[in-house]
Amino acid sequence: MSQGITDLSQFSNSWYKPGHPFKRFLWIVVSAVFFRHSLCLGSLQKRIVLRLFGARIGKKVVIKPSVQIKYPWKLEIGDYSWIGEHCWIDNLGQVKIGAHCCLSQRSMLLCGNHNYTKTTFDLMVGDITLEDGAWLGAGSMVGPGVTMGSHSVLTAFSMASADLSPYAVYRGNPAIKVGERRILAP
Repeated sequence: MSQGITDLSQFSNSWYKPGHPFKRFLWIVVSAVFFRHSLCLGSLQKRIVLRLFGARIGKKVVIKPSVQIKYPWKLEIGDYSWIGEHCWIDNLGQVKIGAHCCLSQRSMLLCGNHNYTKTTFDLMVGDITLEDGAWLGAGSMVGPGVTMGSHSVLTAFSMASADLSPYAVYRGNPAIKVGERRILAP
């Protein structure tokens, strides 16, 4: 078996067209001023700005300080969801976050990866879906192509690289099912 080598000089993602270059530039500026630090806009104003850039944002979505969103026009967030401090939504693909979801601080949604079996390290993109009531613990990460089922939980500092079943609790890297989520009425 030949080991081969990686040749990044041959890398090209010219096929990937995430939006008009001016729109992307404008978003970089707006994001740097209003999203990537702890000053300025509250959740209402952030929802308005994201909608102006094409995001579909539900009512009463909470967006904490220092949130990083790659492309708002590839983002949908359902009603009453929370995006915690320092979350990173690297949505090279579509990201759909359902209603009543919680992304705890420093959690990450990563839609892109590279094909390490190719010498050219080709870009790979997959969409991410968080169904209603899903919860990402602090510092957790969801990879490309993953769907978190309704009310599933990914515990703190865990990594999901495959789909998570509804009402299940997952932990580890890679995340494995460790229990069932039971929600008690008040």
